[in-house]
Amino acid sequence: MAPSLGQDIQGDVVNKQVILRDCVSGFPKETDMSIVESTLTLKLPEGSNEVLLKNLYFSCDPYMLFLMTNVEPGSPLIGFGVAKVLESEHKDYKKGDLIWGLTKLEEYSLVPSTQIQFKIEHTDVPLSYYTGILGMPGMTAYAGFFELGSPKKGENVFVSAASGAVGQLVGQFAKLTGCYVVGSAGSKDKVDLLKNKLGFDEAFNYKEEPDLNATLKRYFPEGIDIYFDNVGGKTLDAVLLNMRVHGRIPVCGMISQYNLAQPEGVTNLTNLMSKRVRMQGFVWSDFYHLYPKFLEFLLPHIREGKVVYVEDIAEGLENGPAAFVGLFSGRNVGKQVLVVARE
Repeated sequence: MAPSLGQDIQGDVVNKQVILRDCVSGFPKETDMSIVESTLTLKLPEGSNEVLLKNLYFSCDPYMLFLMTNVEPGSPLIGFGVAKVLESEHKDYKKGDLIWGLTKLEEYSLVPSTQIQFKIEHTDVPLSYYTGILGMPGMTAYAGFFELGSPKKGENVFVSAASGAVGQLVGQFAKLTGCYVVGSAGSKDKVDLLKNKLGFDEAFNYKEEPDLNATLKRYFPEGIDIYFDNVGGKTLDAVLLNMRVHGRIPVCGMISQYNLAQPEGVTNLTNLMSKRVRMQGFVWSDFYHLYPKFLEFLLPHIREGKVVYVEDIAEGLENGPAAFVGLFSGRNVGKQVLVVARE
């Protein structure tokens, strides 16, 4: 059993880890990962630029599949998490600080201080929120929608993978802006969630829609102003037929393509020209500088209940492989969070 966070931990500890067993090809499997234990010395050399962390929450996200290509077999998986500082020689971080940033899927991590994104100053909201709504997914939704989508009141917004970590926020941001918003998801329960809890005007199960072009014309008879793309592929191709003149497409992800040996072609790109549509890919780190503005915007909405966030919580490192793999079959409902340790 790991020591409690209230203890003054010293010496060597057993460090449970989720490691990559072998290089991943195509769809990830639970057997690609193993749970192992190693020994870690909880003491930093003087002048070290590293920070010793006790990991609390870990964010399971599809992009981790790409990070796996840079992880040596036998090494722990890498991703975003919330952690508590146990030891630090760096002036910006002291023992007891709470942070969020890139870490490893293990109980304790030694990370470079430059790898830590932000110190957590607001603890009146759940700490797990910094893996999602107040972390990388939240910033992704905020920057993609407001900076690239440039929304205007009354516009029509479509969000794919709308019940996921990013999509659920884009839809709520659209409603706060006064837009009409429709989301797609992969089950009846997720569609109900979008309409009844997250405030989307409409939602549909894309698995029950054999003709996406006709579906979009049904929900958007006047066309789409902003398409927040999380899936790519056939959905993107159908959306291109239904964009309005001067529409915008922030490209956040293409989860439908990640595990295909041969990615699907997109055939309707001429609509980008004829309709003067702006389509732009992005990553959240392009917008680091907006994080204070993002918190100033979002925290009051969370505290007042005007923005809600749905988390799918898995407990314990041993459930890490299943939680990660489940992302690619849509098993999770909302943001997939893994609890490593609780405060």
